[in-house]
Amino acid sequence: MPRSARPAVVPLQLRFVAHARSGDKGDTANVGLIALEPGLYPLLVREVTRARVARHFRGMVSGVERFELPNLHALNFLLHGALDGGGTLSLKTDAQGKVYSTALLRMEIPVPAALARRLRRSAG
Repeated sequence: MPRSARPAVVPLQLRFVAHARSGDKGDTANVGLIALEPGLYPLLVREVTRARVARHFRGMVSGVERFELPNLHALNFLLHGALDGGGTLSLKTDAQGKVYSTALLRMEIPVPAALARRLRRSAG
């Protein structure tokens, strides 16, 4: 496809595309990312890769696993080594990993410009 025929793509924070929840299991933060609309799930699957999430949390985690939950229009990430030993051992302010969901929602992904405009408008 010629470059001029490709739809324009812009970076958009995940907060316009999904909800997220996180918590802890030992030294691992568990982050669920749920599409705001079922039609946005394929975008999450394509753009929110294990490698991209690992890059986003570079220096904060030792490894990332990703699980697809198509029946829930969601992805689940395990962020290994994120909690400095876990809730009862860690001196971190967020030893239960609750802010990892907010941090993930700040990650930017490429989104078609028209879709990005619609999602920003609907976020009000």
